[in-house]
Amino acid sequence: MKRRSGFSVMARLIGLVKPLVGFMVLAVVMGLAGHLCASFITIFGSYAVLGLLGFDTPLGLKAMFASVVLFAVLRAVLRYAEQSCNHFIAFKLLALIRDQVFLALRKLCPAKLEGRDKGDLISVITSDIELLEVFYAHTISPAAIAFFYTAVMCLFIGSFHPAMGILALLAYLAVGIIIPLITSRLSGSGRTAADAAAEFRTGSGDLSGFVLDSLRGLSETIQYSRGRERLIQMNDRTDALSETEKRMKRTAGRNMAVTNTAILLFDLCMLLVSAMLYQSGKVDFAGVLVPVIALFSSFGPAVALANLGSTLQNTFAAGNRVLDILDEIPAVLEVAGREKTAFEGAAAKNVSFSYGAESILEGVSLEIPRGQVIGIVGKSGSGKSTLLKLFMRFWDAGNGSVEISGRDISRINTADLRNMESFMTQETHLFHDSIRSNLRIAKLDATDAEIEAACRKASIHDFIMGLPQGYDTPVGELGDTLSGGERQRLGLARAFLHDAPFLLLDEPTSNLDSLNEAVILKSLREERDGKTVLLVSHRQSTMRVADAVYSVEDLSRTGGRVS
Repeated sequence: MKRRSGFSVMARLIGLVKPLVGFMVLAVVMGLAGHLCASFITIFGSYAVLGLLGFDTPLGLKAMFASVVLFAVLRAVLRYAEQSCNHFIAFKLLALIRDQVFLALRKLCPAKLEGRDKGDLISVITSDIELLEVFYAHTISPAAIAFFYTAVMCLFIGSFHPAMGILALLAYLAVGIIIPLITSRLSGSGRTAADAAAEFRTGSGDLSGFVLDSLRGLSETIQYSRGRERLIQMNDRTDALSETEKRMKRTAGRNMAVTNTAILLFDLCMLLVSAMLYQSGKVDFAGVLVPVIALFSSFGPAVALANLGSTLQNTFAAGNRVLDILDEIPAVLEVAGREKTAFEGAAAKNVSFSYGAESILEGVSLEIPRGQVIGIVGKSGSGKSTLLKLFMRFWDAGNGSVEISGRDISRINTADLRNMESFMTQETHLFHDSIRSNLRIAKLDATDAEIEAACRKASIHDFIMGLPQGYDTPVGELGDTLSGGERQRLGLARAFLHDAPFLLLDEPTSNLDSLNEAVILKSLREERDGKTVLLVSHRQSTMRVADAVYSVEDLSRTGGRVS
């Protein structure tokens, strides 16, 4: 995770407010007016006391009591309006951020997300983004309100005597800024509060991933009687997370205790200073009572600003994790604006590729003529699936070129490339939705007749019709209600439904019995007109449909022709 300063994270997050700056200004104005109403309830109360004691006051008693009632009503209305406006801004921006995060994840997938902890990603998308609500709804406008409110109150208190105004300014600065900075500097064990917050958000993501992994592997855990060991590991992770949170809460508690003590001391100082000024004849009794009561009742915005210190560390840590995703550079950049390309065959020319330091393909060359079925065989880990992914441009080749219609695929519009290719992986992912919706992802406007025809080709139509709701039958999460062979045939049906001229099939029959394999191979033979197929399989029976079969281990040397 990239470490950014709190100021850097805050600046990036504030930059997102630009589309809603008008609402933010409105929230600040209403919040400022609301806090002033609350303060002047007590200030006018002090003037009422002065009036009852026979001192001159700016307004009569009736006018002051009416003003107090008006301020009370306005305070309630303005507080509600401010919070509504802030939350409107927050939830609008959270929706915008989620949209940007999902867009970034789509661009990063699959190269940058393969092997990444899915539980941690879920934690970022859900809880981390949700934490930003604290920043947008309870940070930006309170900070602005505190600034303007402090200026107004310092001028008002200072109107009785400059020394009182200066003391009020020192009090607001100490409570709202200086004390939170000092008390939040360390969270214990010599680590800063920012370190503790980053550790907490990372640990929370790790725990989410561990729980998700445990749920997926529940059957294996029960089978091998490892539930106790798994529970101990989960408890250890939870305890470590709780310990980090305890340190953060301790910091927050220390901050609150010091802040409340400072408020009491500054109140006493204001009382002492005003008494000294009164004795020296520099202020009258009103100059004692009103400024003291004004200060007593005016720490609300400063305290709100101080309380943000502990919560913002957690929020900035969450924002840092969100920005990590938004700032991540995709391994493969999408291409647009190029002239349209029609499929006229494919080729790999002297292609090399590595996962980090591990070399997978070395100098692979392969011609895939239009209208032919080309088979690829080889031992596990030899790079067969990787070669298919390079044709899909999930990664860019390290050396050499992957071409379609004589053009390097890095110069072909990404949308055209996806339309030209249908890719069936070894593991078919099914969404928690109906069978029809899971199939229609391959072609959103597909008719029921097209869906049925694709399923017949994949030898799955009869099975679907035997289900209680047919094509509207929901599949469980991750397709757990279906067998591996049934999921695989649905994946093949998707490939048929997409109806692309170039089919890339990775072990399309590995989970099928010989009867269903024969039906699917028959469909491949019958549908080969206008289609080009790159077929990876360990089964010799599957390779009988191929016009030519190549060994991936030998492609870099002699062309690897097997048959």
